[in-house]
Amino acid sequence: MSYDLNLPLLPLPTRADATDTTAPRLLIIYTGGTVGMAVNRSGGLVPMKFGRLDRKMHELTRLPFRLELLSLPAPIDSSNVTPQDWLYLAQLIGRHYTEFDGFVVLHGTDTMAYSAAALSYILEHLGKPVVFTGAQVPVGANRSDAQRNLITALEIAAARHPRGHTVRVPEVCVFFNDILIRGTRAKKVESQQFAAFKSENYPPLARAGIGLEFDDKSIRLLPATRLKVHENMETGVAVLPLFPGITEAVVSAVLGVPGLRGCVLETYGSGNAPTAEWFLNCLAEARQRGVWLLNVSQCEEGRVVQGKYETSARFAEMGIVGGEDITTEAAVTKLMFVLGLGLSEARTRELLATDLRGEITL
Repeated sequence: MSYDLNLPLLPLPTRADATDTTAPRLLIIYTGGTVGMAVNRSGGLVPMKFGRLDRKMHELTRLPFRLELLSLPAPIDSSNVTPQDWLYLAQLIGRHYTEFDGFVVLHGTDTMAYSAAALSYILEHLGKPVVFTGAQVPVGANRSDAQRNLITALEIAAARHPRGHTVRVPEVCVFFNDILIRGTRAKKVESQQFAAFKSENYPPLARAGIGLEFDDKSIRLLPATRLKVHENMETGVAVLPLFPGITEAVVSAVLGVPGLRGCVLETYGSGNAPTAEWFLNCLAEARQRGVWLLNVSQCEEGRVVQGKYETSARFAEMGIVGGEDITTEAAVTKLMFVLGLGLSEARTRELLATDLRGEITL
């Protein structure tokens, strides 16, 4: 699929002179979401073209950075985001990667955790910050959280180590309210409060209070390597959440979807599931058809330990991959990414069980 990568960049007035090469140069990419919503005639919120961001956030003019804004041709409500949008966004970052010191992506909150996880996989050997942020309240509304989130995200994207010139957070991450979260660890947990996201099974990378406090030991610092932007995501993926009383018809319907390549099994506790023969047969038949199954716990904390109890003892024998402490969001996008690589069965299994972008703790 071809993408229009020559979208115009709009310079934003700031304290930094445009010719000052010592000031960090940051690109804001506006994709849509509540942060840029407007009220339509019926009183509902709809995406708007973001236009002159500086007119809505005058505080941007006081920042000591060189800022430029790139807006997608048509704003996307995050509920409509697709893997093709992730690939497009990754291509845009790749297109401007050498020109900018960091990137801030304005995105809707509903699927932000999925998008951040997906970009984490697609942007291999990333050496610059890509910070997702957004808002619970539109930028033009009273008591909007948009301004604080964006300004702090920009400060994070521009941050350098005190005793060096390397970037502070060379990862895809999510900043919201007062915490910075690794992209593969983020989960939206709140729809009515400003603290909308939490970091599952991993400490936040930074906290924003009076100042920015970075947890350097939790940040991935990898050797500098040329960025690789992947170009494929497998969309034949499903999620099967287990619940008491789930029927054979439901399990068979999900695992029998035509073209299904992979499925995230949301199991109980440490990876447990029913031991009914019909259930195990459904899983075994799916594996025989080549469907990859990734076992993820429904618990917010803890990890999958296949075989700890009898209820998961047969999973490993079937070839079901234990997801360790991965989130569902990171598991879904990891399946899409790994299966999109078109690798051998052995290599696919190896990557699904490997920590690729900090999504699991081994």
